[in-house]
Formats: sequence, C-alpha cells, structure tokens
Amino acid sequence: MPAVLPKRNAEHLLGKLDSCELAERVLGVPLFFAGNPQSFPLEAGMDSFLEAAIEEARKGLATGGIPIGSVLVCDGKIIGRGHNQRVQHGSVIHHAEMNCLENAGRLTASVYQRCVLYSTLSPCPMCSGAALLYKIPRIVVGENVTFQGPEEYVRSQGVKVEVLQDATCIQLMRDFIKARPELWNEDIGV
Repeated sequence: MPAVLPKRNAEHLLGKLDSCELAERVLGVPLFFAGNPQSFPLEAGMDSFLEAAIEEARKGLATGGIPIGSVLVCDGKIIGRGHNQRVQHGSVIHHAEMNCLENAGRLTASVYQRCVLYSTLSPCPMCSGAALLYKIPRIVVGENVTFQGPEEYVRSQGVKVEVLQDATCIQLMRDFIKARPELWNEDIGV
C-alpha cells in the first residue's frame, strides 16, 4: 500500500502544488494527470457546474480521499460544494453529496425544490435518499460506469436523473480504483 501523507502535510502542500500533483504525492502512485493538469483537460463545452464538481473530486483525492465531488445549484448559482471525505474525517456518511448538502447549510424546502444536485459519480442509496428526502427535482451524474446507484428508483420518484458519461469523471474513478481498490471497496460496502 502506498504511503499516505499525514493530513497536516497534505494541507501544507495544498497551497504549493496543484491538486493533481498533490494527489500523486498523497497516493504515492503516478496518475494520468499528475504534474500537469493540462495533460487531461476538461472536455470542451463542459457544463461549468460539472467542472466545479470535478474540482471538488480532485480536492478529495489531493487530501487522501476518494475522488468524488458534488455541487448543489439553485437558480443558476452554486450554493453548496463537497467531496467524499470518509477517509479524511473517518466518517461513514461523508460521501460527496452528503458533504455538499452539509456544506450548503440548513435550507428551506422551497430552496431544495429549485435545486440541481451535480455529482461526478452516480449517487449511492444513502445520497439518493437525501435528494429524495429534500425533494431535489434534478440530479446530474458525471458517470455511472464505475458505480451505479439506484437511478431507476430515483426516477420512479419523479426526479430527473441525467447521466453524462463524462470521460474525465470516468478516468478519475478508474485510476483511483486501480491505485486503491481496497479503499474503493470499503467506500461502496464490499
């Protein structure tokens, strides 16, 4: 298993390295974009909110976690951001979407009902349940190739679920799963 930098070292490096370089150091393995984020640019014409979710995923990876990111958008503005922090917080619930909702703070039902939840990976049953509980009407999923949550059930509850199969999101997860299969299996309960 690769050596993982202590959290304080990772935070110290955050200001000095881009998230791709830091991710390579934290994981201890070369990544497809390590050292040069331009070597794997975001897709031309990509939705800016999906770009923000991808940046959150990269932040999570850079601090020793799983590269899944999420943003909550209301009326065309990001009101919450988050990334998977199960590892960083030793938490069973800090998946990206849950972290995003937590960071958005306490909102009224009328706000959630105007929101779109973006996630780089198909939300798991827990995160999908939170979206249903708060009646978020639309979820935009970066990819569901590496993992698929209960999308059909969520759709059956009246939520519009759009799956983009974004190449950046797919590659982030494939590279992570290859480098840290035991951590990925823990995250999905295998």
